[in-house]
Amino acid sequence: MLSRPILILAVGLGVLAAQETAPVTASASYPVITGTVVPLSLINSISTKHSVPGDRVYLETAFPILSNGRIVIPVGSYVAGTVTQIKKPGRVKGRGEMYVRFDSLTLPNGVTRNFLGRIGGMDGNTPGTLDRAEGKVTADGNRSGDLRTVAETTANGAGVGGIIGSAAGHPGLGVGAGAAAGAAAGLIAVLVSRGPDAVLARGTTVEMVLDREISFSDTELNFGNYQPPRASGGAPPIPHIPQ
Repeated sequence: MLSRPILILAVGLGVLAAQETAPVTASASYPVITGTVVPLSLINSISTKHSVPGDRVYLETAFPILSNGRIVIPVGSYVAGTVTQIKKPGRVKGRGEMYVRFDSLTLPNGVTRNFLGRIGGMDGNTPGTLDRAEGKVTADGNRSGDLRTVAETTANGAGVGGIIGSAAGHPGLGVGAGAAAGAAAGLIAVLVSRGPDAVLARGTTVEMVLDREISFSDTELNFGNYQPPRASGGAPPIPHIPQ
């Protein structure tokens, strides 16, 4: 029969062995994979007219994002970005261009992730075009406006020339000379003016595409009594992250 000290030692060793072999329960992980599209709403405006490289861009998520059946990015989470490049529109040719990089996300409970993201889509009512691969916003051209300017100055010049020509007894010559002068003035006005700027106005909806995966744990997704802001017009279906 084992003595009492030896018995206590054996029991202690058994407990330690049981602790060492007990399975460790890992905390669940909720990844937001590369390529996920996150709809955002701009809090501040940016443009090729007023913005410069390095300016900060502030946005908030417009719709919730799910991972493994759980909301991981609620509506109203904050996203920050940076204007990385600005190209102002030219006077003769060249359209305004700007690049924006997204670099941080803050959930309503203060949990923050740094990442890389780009603009992958924008509101259909937003003027300009988007290069989805590069996240570059380019202003529309102003060809119709240029033609209208030349036409208006030509017509005005013809009218003035006709009046002057009539007074001199040569109305036809006056109209022609006035039209030519008006057209020249219109061309000068077009050449000295810049084209339209690229603009993303406050409230514009854009789609952010993640270029890097981010992940959250159970404890980081505790939002307490947080109530997301209500979107007007009803919310569309919740984007789902492919598994």
